[in-house]
Amino acid sequence: MKPFSYDDLQVLHEIARTIASPMDLRVQLETVLKNLSSSTGMNRGMISILDRDSGVAILDVAHGVDIDGLEITYMPGEGITGQVAQTGKPIVVTNMGKDKQFLDRTGARRNLNQCELAFLCVPIIYDEKVVGVLSADKVAREVDSQEYELQLLGEVAELIAKAVHIRAVEEENRRLRNIIGKSLRPSEELIGNSKTMKEVFGLVSQVADSSTTVLVHGETGTGKELVARALHYKSSRRDMPFIKVNCAALSAGLLESELFGHEKGAFTGALERKIGRFELADNGTLLLDEVSEISPELQPKLLRALQEREFERVGGNRAIQVDTRIICTTNRDLERAMAEGRFREDLFFRLNVVPIYLPPLRERRDDIPSLMEFFLKRFASENARPARGFSPEATRLFMEYDWPGNVRELQNAVERAVVLSIESILGPELFALGAGAPLAKSDGNAVSVRIGTTVGEMERILILRTLERCAQNRTRAAEVLGISVRTLRNKLKEYGQNGGDDAE
Repeated sequence: MKPFSYDDLQVLHEIARTIASPMDLRVQLETVLKNLSSSTGMNRGMISILDRDSGVAILDVAHGVDIDGLEITYMPGEGITGQVAQTGKPIVVTNMGKDKQFLDRTGARRNLNQCELAFLCVPIIYDEKVVGVLSADKVAREVDSQEYELQLLGEVAELIAKAVHIRAVEEENRRLRNIIGKSLRPSEELIGNSKTMKEVFGLVSQVADSSTTVLVHGETGTGKELVARALHYKSSRRDMPFIKVNCAALSAGLLESELFGHEKGAFTGALERKIGRFELADNGTLLLDEVSEISPELQPKLLRALQEREFERVGGNRAIQVDTRIICTTNRDLERAMAEGRFREDLFFRLNVVPIYLPPLRERRDDIPSLMEFFLKRFASENARPARGFSPEATRLFMEYDWPGNVRELQNAVERAVVLSIESILGPELFALGAGAPLAKSDGNAVSVRIGTTVGEMERILILRTLERCAQNRTRAAEVLGISVRTLRNKLKEYGQNGGDDAE
């Protein structure tokens, strides 16, 4: 066998250093594929991992191929990748355009002359078992020796074998956690695999399809309203109204009218009859958000409505009966308020039939990675951003932070970082957590923004800073931002910016 050239030995050495580095496994593997492309001409590299039970090859990491949002799999023996996964033997296709077994399932070569390309595919073997498949294509005329190219790619496969094995195990565990979590989760927006959250999910499932009053309590930002919505939509009332009242936002008089309605002429400005929220939620669910803020004067009327399921409109004398399920939320200590005389004891016990406690995020840190991934995917999709992962340093920052604002603070932090980022991996420089702290350092690779800045303002800052760093070259700035020049022009008009050079 022909010995490796000095340049190829350098490539293997660099790959070995990459695999030995402390960076995230996915980032390691992407770096390996990038190195293969830049140094050996092996383009559109892909790594597929094997499902141990089914033998299905799942495309996991790629370079030069856009697989974001795609779930590409190969059954055992299906296509070149499936054959290599099943047999553990390498395959070379010297002419992609004429080989019917080459599937090009990613569509990455649809606009290329496939007859000019060769496809190289080797198994990734760890502990004498195929754990993945490494593949890439190369201009056919640049392939001097098929054996040499396969040997080089095989050496790379050996170097990355352990990393791919660990990656496969991680992905399998993640899929299993998602399957188990989804079977328990009463709502897609309620995220968590921790013991405390599983207990919450179990309680929600138990009491959802009943008429029992539920009190959801916990710190601000823990997701109390999400639990209330899950209770409604998991119940037989799901097709009936779900009505919410923020008790902290209204004065006692306005809240009474809002809850029970009023008759025409009941007070100055009551020009017509108004139907209250209790009545609107008949046969459905009424959420009393921040119920601790209801005034002492209104508490007896609320108690009567809860006990007898009837009330009178303000200014009326006819009892109205409803079948309304009541769910309450609070971030206050109601027992303390009761002891201090600010909350009626009998009302507290009527509301506290089934209490559900939502723990703060600092008490369920195991859920932080799942929440990070959930919000990253959501906001990257909504904002058409390239972000699809966190660096190990950013993950460590999230795990060590106490999150006084709980899930809501984490959600906002991820959203801002996704909007500001121009890279696929979000680093710690995008997250300066804590009120008033800069969100990112002005180091030339990130934009300085303060917590509380709106998304629209962040977009303006990002566009103008990018244009500045591209020396006012609109074409280059549009490429960096991932938008068209026309879109960039329109945005600049909105900001009153008319300068700039459209030249390359």
